[in-house]
Amino acid sequence: MTATQASSATGKARGARGPDHPHYKWVALSNTTLGTLIATVNSSIVLISLPAIFNGIKLDPLQPSNVSYLLWMLMGYMLVTAVFVVALGRLGDMYGRVKIYNSGFVVFTICSIALSLDPFHGATGALWLIGWRVFQAIGGAMLMANSAAIITDAFPAAQRGMALGINIVAAIAGSFIGLVLGGALSEWNWRAVFWVNVPIGLIGTVWAYKSLHDTGARQKSRIDWWGNATFAFGLTALLAGITYGIQPYGGHTQGWTNPWVDAGLIGGLALLIIFCVIEAKISDPMLPMTLFKNRAFATGNLANLLGAIARGGLQFMLIIWLQGIWLPLHGYDYKDTPLWAGIYMIPLTLGFLAAGPIAGHLSDKFGPRVFAAGGLLAMAVSFAGLLLIPTDFSYWVFALLIFLNGVGGGLFSAPNTSLIMSSVPGRMRGAASGARATFMNAGMVLSMGIFFSLMVAGLSSSLPHTLSTGLAAQGVPAGTATQISHLPPVATLFAAFLGYNPMQQLLGSSTLHALPASNAQTLTGREFFPHLISGPFHDGLMVVFWLAIVMAVIGAVASALPGKLKAPEDDAAAGQSAAATA
Repeated sequence: MTATQASSATGKARGARGPDHPHYKWVALSNTTLGTLIATVNSSIVLISLPAIFNGIKLDPLQPSNVSYLLWMLMGYMLVTAVFVVALGRLGDMYGRVKIYNSGFVVFTICSIALSLDPFHGATGALWLIGWRVFQAIGGAMLMANSAAIITDAFPAAQRGMALGINIVAAIAGSFIGLVLGGALSEWNWRAVFWVNVPIGLIGTVWAYKSLHDTGARQKSRIDWWGNATFAFGLTALLAGITYGIQPYGGHTQGWTNPWVDAGLIGGLALLIIFCVIEAKISDPMLPMTLFKNRAFATGNLANLLGAIARGGLQFMLIIWLQGIWLPLHGYDYKDTPLWAGIYMIPLTLGFLAAGPIAGHLSDKFGPRVFAAGGLLAMAVSFAGLLLIPTDFSYWVFALLIFLNGVGGGLFSAPNTSLIMSSVPGRMRGAASGARATFMNAGMVLSMGIFFSLMVAGLSSSLPHTLSTGLAAQGVPAGTATQISHLPPVATLFAAFLGYNPMQQLLGSSTLHALPASNAQTLTGREFFPHLISGPFHDGLMVVFWLAIVMAVIGAVASALPGKLKAPEDDAAAGQSAAATA
């Protein structure tokens, strides 16, 4: 009995439509899109809700000792997802993609319940959240690693671009939908940020079990323990080193001189090189290195990585820009800035949603390369536009630019995914889907390390003088002003990122009481801190967006390079699939 026949028999036993039913492909697309959406919404919903979460567990995120909790809440989920998606995609090839995917829904839902029931406060409460976020990321990786492969199995080659377009746009748009959703839910109750996943996860779990079937060819092979171990430890060490490199160390504004950071970076790279050697030599590799001999697969993943870094950098910089500077200058209270930052970024999400399905459909007709390359070039143009507008911008200009960026991302993402997934044989689609998700998630983590570091470097050159001068002008004693100006710029950056006004905390009640009432009111008002950091922030923003432009252009060139788009062994299968599912 073939895998399709067995799956069809199982479907009849469950009372569901089998994979040979003409509507099955749409069921598969709907469920996997829900799974991908919930996994990516969860990666950003916490991002915008951090002030409410830290207030809820009574932890001050601006205390230097608590910076690591903040970073791991931000980056832990993406780091773990990046580490596990390749292995879980490979397990899907071996034991059934639907089986691994269904398990992902179960794990994700259980962890959402545990997160919402955090019984602790302070550092212990933060560790509870970080720990369960790590386990939740494994469930998210199960969903992300196999969704694209399930869709590729279900759809004929002529419709894959459209189907993958819907799925990948849901994935990327989910990271921005989470910003709005998190801002709204955290206004009500910080636990609701995690509650919202529970009913969706329960529905998705039951629906996936009853309706999805393994139709792809399974590849019998042994688990690549050495490959899994070197990849997991290598990527974890590398990304953890980048995470801690952002934090101050030994009187320096960043931690790149920390021996443990250097050991993580060097050791992680060494283990990843060993991983590549192992994968090239063993008979059943976790990630077959032969896939990268296909130029379309290799350049597609390079463009995917660079696009993810550029897109991730944009997301973080826009949140800082809106919450820390623009919204307070326009009369919004700091406690309201997370919600309104999400609302004002809606044009970015609309751009994704408008362009993604269209690009997927058109790429089926005209080929994916022109759309993938054109999308990254559109993103580069939007980055250039953001460089030209002032820090206190006109919103409609800003909205038009981020809408263009969203359109560019939508034009790129679906054709890029189609290009990658159509270039590999059917038996390797799980591994290929996992590799694609790894590059995307690793790019998001790298973006935080790269762009935060560049922003801190930009702030370090001008922020100390700006701070000391601005404080002294309001009558703050020279010694106090100098002391505050030498605080690590990352603290100021995180204050802006979280929508905090740190002046009350930095100055202290004794200093404020010694000042004239008008000066104290100015210092702790909505506009003093944003005006103070807007100049240095713009200096850092110039460096960040120039790098994003360079990455987007290189990714566009990589996307345009010719390469083989169809695996020969899949031609017959594609024809049969098209006939069966038309």
